[in-house]
Amino acid sequence: MAELLGLGDECREGASGALVLASSCLADNRLNLDVYPDGCRRFLQLFEGQRGEVVQVEFLRLSSNDRLLGTSLGIIPHLKHLKSLVLKGGYARDEFGSCQHGSLTNLPPDVGNLRCLTHLDLSFNSFSTLPSCILHLPSLRVLLVSHNSLVALPEDFGSLRKLTFFSAMKNQLKDLPQSIGELAVLQDLDLSENALEFLPEEVGNLHNCTELDLSGNRLSSIPDSLANLKSLRRLHLHSNLLVTVPASLASLPNLSRLDLQNNCLRAVPPEIQTSPFVHLRGNPLGETEPPSQADESSAKGLRRLFLASGEDSFTVTSEGCKVVLACGIHFYFPPGAASDPLRIYFRTLAPDPQWVKLRHHDVLLSRVLELQPHGVKFQQKHVAHCSVLHFSWFLVVSRLVENECKVPTEGTLLFSSVDPNIKVTFPAGVTEETRSVKLQVLPVSAEEIEEITADAGCRASPLLCLFQDSLLDFLRPVRIQLPLPPGVTGLNLDRSRLHLLHGDLEGQTWDDITSQVVLEFTHLYAVFEVTHFSWYWLWYSTKTYIGGIAKKVYERLRMYQVNFIALQRKKDPEQVLLQCVPKHKVDPVLKKLQDRYRGPEPSDMVEMFEGEQFFAAFERGISIDMDRPDCVDGRLSFIFYSHLKNMKEIYVTSPVDRKGQAVKGQVSFYRGAIPESIPEDASRRRKGPDSLWLATLPIKLPVSCFIFYRKINLDGVRARPSCSANFVFLHEKGWSE
Repeated sequence: MAELLGLGDECREGASGALVLASSCLADNRLNLDVYPDGCRRFLQLFEGQRGEVVQVEFLRLSSNDRLLGTSLGIIPHLKHLKSLVLKGGYARDEFGSCQHGSLTNLPPDVGNLRCLTHLDLSFNSFSTLPSCILHLPSLRVLLVSHNSLVALPEDFGSLRKLTFFSAMKNQLKDLPQSIGELAVLQDLDLSENALEFLPEEVGNLHNCTELDLSGNRLSSIPDSLANLKSLRRLHLHSNLLVTVPASLASLPNLSRLDLQNNCLRAVPPEIQTSPFVHLRGNPLGETEPPSQADESSAKGLRRLFLASGEDSFTVTSEGCKVVLACGIHFYFPPGAASDPLRIYFRTLAPDPQWVKLRHHDVLLSRVLELQPHGVKFQQKHVAHCSVLHFSWFLVVSRLVENECKVPTEGTLLFSSVDPNIKVTFPAGVTEETRSVKLQVLPVSAEEIEEITADAGCRASPLLCLFQDSLLDFLRPVRIQLPLPPGVTGLNLDRSRLHLLHGDLEGQTWDDITSQVVLEFTHLYAVFEVTHFSWYWLWYSTKTYIGGIAKKVYERLRMYQVNFIALQRKKDPEQVLLQCVPKHKVDPVLKKLQDRYRGPEPSDMVEMFEGEQFFAAFERGISIDMDRPDCVDGRLSFIFYSHLKNMKEIYVTSPVDRKGQAVKGQVSFYRGAIPESIPEDASRRRKGPDSLWLATLPIKLPVSCFIFYRKINLDGVRARPSCSANFVFLHEKGWSE
């Protein structure tokens, strides 16, 4: 075995030390070795030195990214008492931080002899078919094969009669076997993000199913038999191609959520549309079929490609095609876009602030899509909702609406599409040469002003930004009309309280220019003239120095109030979910996670800028596997984007012996490098002792469960105890405390 482990004769002297190190991982009948980069080596050392104890193990976790996994697989069939086996990939990451799938493509046939096995997790691997030995596991209740490359399930998949939980999300499944309807006790079925085009009627036989997730597939319809699922509570059908849904779904007695968002529904039955638990956003409801555009007149005859989650390329020919990626992105390549067959490669990347440059008030809405070959030229424009002539990186950003016009010598008029009451009048002779002018408007509610200033008497108009493509001032004054602040009219106006502020383009300084311009008033508007462009803002307040208040408000308008959450998976407390959530999303996020996770209350509210870096550090006896590209000096790196998840799930470990007591540690959140674009005052406040600390939340790793189980001698009683100590028992969805 020493030679097998690559130890050699020269290393035998340290073998005993290595065995001691490996022995520290053996917590009674539980081996969690996936958090160690050399977990399989430790497993092999334990089996050689402590075989009698290892064969009694009931819980085993190994990383399928480990190069010695193949050798370790041969030992697993010897663990006859094994109840939970986790052989997941995803622990290693590439240079962009994306999870790398494990090397598993099959399992030893003897794994089918593990008669006690109830929980099997093979997620993030490279299976194209389900190993046949799995169908011979008589006690299997929980099976996870998500993030693989499965194209089909075995015809006799229904032989897993005790299965209560099955997840095959993010595979390439094109259809389901009819035998799936024989899973009589199945409660939770997740088939999201596959390539399913239809469902067998037999799905309606899953009478105990409480949650069914079919989102992110290619379904254009669903069978009426789904109305037989009387136990169903949540049905997820978003991001499909549905054009119709049966009205009988609305009558399911226990249904509390029916998600039909982002489909092709132009009409739905009234029973569906009026149900409070139905979500229909992102459908073309009430719209008629749009007429074909000239350049898409032959689109219906184009070849259609549906790519599964594991695919990363497709071919475009001169005939053109329509392409739908598993993540929901659509491409349209018209005929003639490519003169010769061209292989297109794509991938989605986590955004990096070094090359995702955001302006003030920009909001990032998507990950980054990279299309290759870079710079390849097309004969016609393509890509749904965005026409481009060549490939590069693409991302979606929400930006203040820009209204633009060309200003000729004879003058013109520019309106805001956000607030038509805002307009700019350019008189004749305002310029010698035609120049381009842009206008942006940032609406600001009275509630926001009052909350930030803590002054109910403060009011402000929408914020107006004007800029042009010329460095020269205008030859004649430009006339600007702004609405008066809310609650203020020309009839009740106290001119001594009205202030017109001028700000630089970065919002760093705000000058009161009320005395420098001639202000005219109507019942609803203020009108003034300027010769150069920047930010303009009307304020109504009893304060005399309003510039400092405006600067504070402008800074706060760019910030988000957020809370941090740290939750531990109920079935495995060493799996920790960390997330930074905007304040208004905290309750729905926690509600969604409460069935699978538990943990402390969210942190106190803190404020962060879009695109700001922060870190999470585990402390007081808890640490993480640092072999990850997003780990810097032992701290996990995050970038906050208000419309992205800002979430990471990791495994933690502790060098502390947990046989006698639990480990009460914590996770603290700290600000990262100060962003270049944040205001000077905000930057100054983030310097000095403890200024980078944001929040701390407790993390508790429980006592080694079965050591305690032996001490109190339950004499075989398998009922759930009423005391608060940590026990592990089997319930319908797997092992939990």
